[in-house]
Amino acid sequence: MTLRTATCHCRRLTLNCEGEPAKVSMCHCTDCQRRTGSLFSIAVLYERDRISVASGETRQFERPSASGFPVTFNFCPDCGSNLFWEPARMPHLVGVAVGGFEDPTFQRPSQAVWVKDRHDWLDLPDDLPQHALNPPPRAPAPRE
Repeated sequence: MTLRTATCHCRRLTLNCEGEPAKVSMCHCTDCQRRTGSLFSIAVLYERDRISVASGETRQFERPSASGFPVTFNFCPDCGSNLFWEPARMPHLVGVAVGGFEDPTFQRPSQAVWVKDRHDWLDLPDDLPQHALNPPPRAPAPRE
């Protein structure tokens, strides 16, 4: 089984992720824009029981989201990196920041969500499924 490790900027907080992600999603909501300081966020979503904190500790911050469900963000107390988050809308999944993997060959997103908030000058691939808001939640995928 594949084991990937994501780290914060100072490398004190590390997260182990087992197997393949359930999905990779690009979010354009204004909450993600504000959180990342960028035009979008890329979430690598894993089944909750497939991730574990390997080292370091986290601090948490919970806020409401554009979807109406709270999200709990886990960040490194030393460098402030937001390495992973827990969306109440999808309690079986945990989102991991794709940049934490430091892997430029990581698979591309399978969807773009909240494209109603996408910056007009940002072009997305024509073959990338796009949703104005969130798509309806899916049932968890069968295990490998």
